[in-house]
Amino acid sequence: MSPFMKFFNFLYDSLPPSSWFLVQRRNLASSSETDEVIRSGIIGELIYIWKETRIFVFIPILKFLVTMCLVMSFLLFIERVYMSVVVVIVKLLRRTPEKVHKWEVINDDDLELAHTNYPMVLIQIPMYNEKEVCQLSIGAACRLSWPLDRMIVQVLDDSTDPASKELVNAECDKWARKGINIMSEIRDNRIGYKSGALKAGMMHNYVKQCEFVAIFDADFQPDPDFLARTIPFLIHNREISLVQCRWKFVNANECLMTRMQEMSLNYHFLAEQESGSSIHAFFGFNGTAGVWRIAALNEAGGWKDRTTVEDMDLAVRACLHGWKFVYVHNVEVKNELPSTFKAYRFQQHRWSCGPANLWRKMTIEILQNKKVSAWKKLYLIYNFFFIRKIVVHIFTFVFYCLILPATVMFPELQVPKWATVYVPSTITLLNALATPRSLHLLVFWILFENVMSMHRTKATFIGLLEAGRVNEWVVTEKLGDTLKSKLIAKATTKLYTRFGQRINWRELVVGLYIFICGCYDFAYGGSYFYVYLFLQACAFFVAGVGYIGTIVPIG
Repeated sequence: MSPFMKFFNFLYDSLPPSSWFLVQRRNLASSSETDEVIRSGIIGELIYIWKETRIFVFIPILKFLVTMCLVMSFLLFIERVYMSVVVVIVKLLRRTPEKVHKWEVINDDDLELAHTNYPMVLIQIPMYNEKEVCQLSIGAACRLSWPLDRMIVQVLDDSTDPASKELVNAECDKWARKGINIMSEIRDNRIGYKSGALKAGMMHNYVKQCEFVAIFDADFQPDPDFLARTIPFLIHNREISLVQCRWKFVNANECLMTRMQEMSLNYHFLAEQESGSSIHAFFGFNGTAGVWRIAALNEAGGWKDRTTVEDMDLAVRACLHGWKFVYVHNVEVKNELPSTFKAYRFQQHRWSCGPANLWRKMTIEILQNKKVSAWKKLYLIYNFFFIRKIVVHIFTFVFYCLILPATVMFPELQVPKWATVYVPSTITLLNALATPRSLHLLVFWILFENVMSMHRTKATFIGLLEAGRVNEWVVTEKLGDTLKSKLIAKATTKLYTRFGQRINWRELVVGLYIFICGCYDFAYGGSYFYVYLFLQACAFFVAGVGYIGTIVPIG
């Protein structure tokens, strides 16, 4: 007898005895007679309805979902192993970008021709109310080792906060007095958000003299030799349109949430960007810490604001025009990770919704393109978009947070061991190898990624269906070192006033569901699966009450 039947029979037996029940109990001689008698009562009717619904509705639906999840699990496994094999081969053969492509140091021995050997470079820094970090990025850009007459620093300030505007203007004036060719461009609107600012920046007359454009977000700080290490790829390889560099996180040790982000992003750069660059000469532009050939950018149609991932949009269009990209792993650009849970959720919404929406808009365009091979079209549609931007989010949440917990209440559902143990363990280990110093945090990373998969799945469906928040753009909040020390000092005095604002009800609902499944497995299950369920439920509860990341007080 199933645990559900035991539970309902217990309720049945605990009812107060009456003449009707006594008569019925005497007649329970066989299982068929028992079913007939149970159906004659109210509770019996409920049990009967549940049994029928369970058999003919829930179990078929869950079996179908399990089958779909098994297929997605296998596809993800193949994709992750493929990327890892490519990276291992690249490392073993030492196929660095400098060896694969022509790369030479710019010759400046001849003093008369030194500056003419350096191409004209535009450096764009888009920002919006980012007073905590704006001075860092502007200062780092102005310190780049490049002839002053061959470089233009363009600060695209869309700020509406007077304090931010004042800081940006003061910083630009400071560097202008030092001889830096720096321009502060201000729009009277925010149409197109970041892509609108970048597009407007490219329309100025002085940009026409530039051959390349380097882009840095407001919290990015390139090293002085950044241009000297990236521009030669573009000078000596006319087919290359983009050089993308790796991100290095200055606040990775700030809290557990930033350590989890570091693990995920390190894998993204080491596996996804490296393999895409090595095999297909294509990957998604990260929107910053990269250098574009302006001719390629213009040929691809320039910046468009039809999605919230204008960087990926531009990269795909440039690829369809036949341009190639190169990823340089050993060039790092310092930047800051979002350290508040609210900021991270907004960022992940944009990063998940945008690609799904772009896939919807560009699939037909990719299929109809005549300039790239069928192999590259398949890679773009299937590997780059479908598996990495759609399947991974939906599978993670549906399988690990909904289907697996439900199996404890539906023993008819059989999930093979390879899907619950071997495949996820392999994928997790491959990811962890990108950040060896955080191997001991692997369990926390798994639980955290499952929590975030709920937001990513929701955003993915919003992008696919073009629903309400599809074009929502919220600038990722960065605290900066100066402000951060003040906030942390004040946090302990403000925790209670912010508790109600920190509540995230979606996490609490999912956590409660997983917790109930864990209790059921603890009471009736024959394995220790409840250990995972309780841990995952706790992760959702912690996120639900907002005790994750840096807590920023009010006032």
